[in-house]
Amino acid sequence: MDNTEAARNALRGTTLSEKLASIGIEHGRMIEIRNLDAVGRDYGIAVFLFFEKELATTRTLAQVEDEFRQVPEYERPYVRVDRFLRFTQENDPSFSRTLDEFPLMVEIVGVGELHDPATGRTIPVITGMMPFLDEFDVDIDPVARSEEHHR
Repeated sequence: MDNTEAARNALRGTTLSEKLASIGIEHGRMIEIRNLDAVGRDYGIAVFLFFEKELATTRTLAQVEDEFRQVPEYERPYVRVDRFLRFTQENDPSFSRTLDEFPLMVEIVGVGELHDPATGRTIPVITGMMPFLDEFDVDIDPVARSEEHHR
């Protein structure tokens, strides 16, 4: 067992959903993108960001991956959070400072597992929905809005 699996197993709850809910990762919750990336790293969870709501909410990740397997990674309607952050940082070194001023909040749309054919193992997965630019309002505190939504 690696350290991330041990950390995930140490979370409160019996199911993956319960364990992640204990650290604030649950359906409908808004999470800052860097925090979501850290959860993925710390707990050994693959985190995928979707750019199309219908794909994120009506299809499984396995179905979407199968459909877009032949499409180059950065042309797909979804991407792993770590790859997105690395790509963005490489193309805009000021991106981290921008996130400090205007946190990019991702809506959690799913928690589950995905079979990894390369290893034959099941991996835990979080899927999130990226905000549309027209929904990105710098005058509203997205953390407060998320907390209001869950009351």
